Amino acid sequence: MGCCESVFLRNPYSVQKSNYTHHLNVNNQNNRVTQTNNGPYSPSNGGKDSIAGTASAFPDFSEFSLAELKAATNNFSSDFIVSEGGVKAPNVVYKGRLQNDNNRRWISIKKFTKSAWPDPKQFADEARGVGNLRHKRVVNLIGYCCDGDERLLVAEYMPNDTLAKHLFHWENQTIEWAMRLRAALFMAESLDYCSSKGRPLYHDLNAYRVLFDENGDPRLSCFGFMKNSRDGKSYSTNLAYTPPEYLRNGRVTPESVIFSFGTVLLDLLSGKHIPPSHALDMIQGKNILLLMDSHLVGNFSTEEATVVFDLASQCLQYEPRERPKTKDLVIALSPLQNKPDVPSYVMLGIPKHEEGPPTPQQPLSPMGDSCSRMDLTAIHQILVMTHYKDDEGTNELSFQEWTQQMRDMLEARKRGDVAFREKDFKTAIDCYSQFIDVGTMVSPTVYARRSLCHLLCDQPDDALRDAMQAQCVYPDWSTAFYMQAVALSKLDMQKDAADMLNEAAALEEKRQRGGRGS
Repeated sequence: MGCCESVFLRNPYSVQKSNYTHHLNVNNQNNRVTQTNNGPYSPSNGGKDSIAGTASAFPDFSEFSLAELKAATNNFSSDFIVSEGGVKAPNVVYKGRLQNDNNRRWISIKKFTKSAWPDPKQFADEARGVGNLRHKRVVNLIGYCCDGDERLLVAEYMPNDTLAKHLFHWENQTIEWAMRLRAALFMAESLDYCSSKGRPLYHDLNAYRVLFDENGDPRLSCFGFMKNSRDGKSYSTNLAYTPPEYLRNGRVTPESVIFSFGTVLLDLLSGKHIPPSHALDMIQGKNILLLMDSHLVGNFSTEEATVVFDLASQCLQYEPRERPKTKDLVIALSPLQNKPDVPSYVMLGIPKHEEGPPTPQQPLSPMGDSCSRMDLTAIHQILVMTHYKDDEGTNELSFQEWTQQMRDMLEARKRGDVAFREKDFKTAIDCYSQFIDVGTMVSPTVYARRSLCHLLCDQPDDALRDAMQAQCVYPDWSTAFYMQAVALSKLDMQKDAADMLNEAAALEEKRQRGGRGS
């Protein structure tokens, strides 16, 4: 990712014109398509929630060839692993893009060993059964592959982590109370739908099985609806969280799923993974507030929390027949939704989903992948690791040129780098601007970083200008083209963005070939 940093200019220069520069002076607010929240609680429908039908972008269930899935994942490259256990996960999950999908949508692929499903017909029949489920509360299964010893499931890709990640391993903000209530309701609705379709059994329901889609809506993984095969293990968690009847007879029943739902309710309430027996003792002792997540203090309704605790207590009853039905869960949780018009991505604190440009045919680098997904956080992480050239060009300066102005300029850039690493993007813009305005030294890395800062501050016009400046300084630097692609996407110029993305990928490929030949 390195680039030449030793370009010195005495006079200001202008950016070379491209086929899209005339758009820069247009008020883009007038040209952008207004996006509406088409999620489950859209203001346009008065907050009414219609969950009938399918929300799947992949309506047809298919049998995929191994070659297709290899192409989608760059031959199952470790760079495409998304399962939280990484390569050591029991059944590794990859992300990928189908080459013959014109929309180049992301998919997730779960890879099993042959020993897990020794009978290919059983695997195919079970996959088809789960594939018949189509619902916007479920991560829909879109296909499978049963090729020789390979056993793979293909599902929609969920880009915004698991409920467990947001509850137990959050970095910037905990998941707010209203979002927790929404997650509980959406889980209940998904289970109720699947029960109505003759699939009431879910194996090992836990917070890792709930994933957030591109809009921040929680959805239940379809993988748990697959009956387990030879190993017979329906629960991988600690025995303290396992339904008591499963410990007695080793069978999963619809009531066992309700018990597991109760353990997830405890997770949502406490922000911790508390053994049910311990939680029930506290509930019976009327110590509900002791169980509540301390990060929610002052930001939740005690009345609502009490309803959820009572529901959890019912789900965790020792006798299966005393637990509620899935429809009872929906009825209990529906009235608690206190922010029906707020999109999930807002409550979750994630960027609004925006379509990136179509990806090129060749496998993408991490930078290309991040830009195609419009993942500004991932782009930031990459640019933080993009270091300046070691000599920095300073050996080309004469003693007379090494003035206080030069020292001030380099100090401004260093302050900008610190602010950039710490995600203080407005300060980074100010500092990088001080460096650039002196005009003695021109750095493509500074332009690329300031371009991203502008994007994160919702200034796509300025971001595009900076990315073009980076290209002028270093014409063959793929990062400059990638940043232009992202800025153009933000400006709703998808065709130009796609062209830039393709050009960037081609430059990377050319550079890699040159490196191998040297």
